[in-house]
This record gives sequence, structure tokens and C-alpha cells, in this order.
Amino acid sequence: MTIADIKKTTETKMGQSIAAFSNSLTKIRTGRPSPALLDAVQVDYYGSMVPISQVANVSLLDARTLSVQPWEKPMGAKIEKAIRDSDLGLNPSSMGELIRVPMPPMSEERRKELTKVVRTEGENAKIAVRNLRRDANESVKKLVKDKLASEDDQKRAEADIQKVTDSHIAEIDKLIASKEQEIMAV
Repeated sequence: MTIADIKKTTETKMGQSIAAFSNSLTKIRTGRPSPALLDAVQVDYYGSMVPISQVANVSLLDARTLSVQPWEKPMGAKIEKAIRDSDLGLNPSSMGELIRVPMPPMSEERRKELTKVVRTEGENAKIAVRNLRRDANESVKKLVKDKLASEDDQKRAEADIQKVTDSHIAEIDKLIASKEQEIMAV
């Protein structure tokens, strides 16, 4: 493996860490409902647990309500139970075949709690990026030790890896700030 390979794989993995962090942010509830909010909820579908999106159509009914339209009639009660049992604090109600999921207004205390959750998730993402930096630097040092690269190459590579790390951490900080703003708005 060359220094260029190490840099490339490190940058790819850091990008994946940011994508995973961004995905986890969509599951954190803000004042506005989003169909992605129910992505984490699993429903018992004939013995196997599947996401709601695989057994029903989830969409916005209005500014404060999600609608869940099961594809099979008997799934309505199971979907309703799964939403109620999830830790999202939602109370769905059936209207014929349509399940309405109203979003309760968030208290100031809940908003502060959610911003702490966002910061914790962000810190975990930063730790993952820093661990990738450490691994990349160790790989470069191993190349120097094995006489496959010079010490000058090592210094340049470490500086490049640090620049990539800094840019990814700045991106994480932007995501945290925008999510906190989204939570505090409304």
C-alpha cells in the first residue's frame, strides 16, 4: 500500500463517518415532522422485523402530522403498536386504513435535551474521524519503518492527512450547528 492509497482510503472512510452521522441526525426529532423520523421504527411483518417504509407509505399530512398508509389492511394495528412502543414519544391514531401520527409540540426542556444528544453524536463522529487519522498516520509510519517511504514523505503525508481531518471535523461542526438551529427554531 502506498501513501496515496492510505490518504485515499482514509478520506473515503472519513466521508462514510460523516454520512453515518448525518443519517443519525435525521432520526433526531425536531419541531417539524419528517417521514425519515419513522425509518428507525421496526414492525413485525409475518415473523420478521422490517422498517415501516417496507410495509407502508409514510408521508406528511400537514405541518404537524405524519400519515402512515399500510399496504396491507391487517398491518395497521401492528404499525400503530410499533410507533407507540418506539422511544419517539408519539401517539398514533387510526382513521380507517390511514394512521395519523400527530407531532406534539416540544418543550424547552426537551429541546435542550435534544441539543445535548446532537452534540454527543457529533463528538462520537469526531472521535471516529480522529481514530481514522491515527490509523492512517500509523500506516505511513510503518511504510517509513519498512523503508518504503522517506521521512520527508511521512511529514508531507501526515500534514495532508491532518488537513483532511480538519476539513471533515469542520463539516461535522456545521452539521451540529444546523441541527441545533433546527431544534431551537419553531
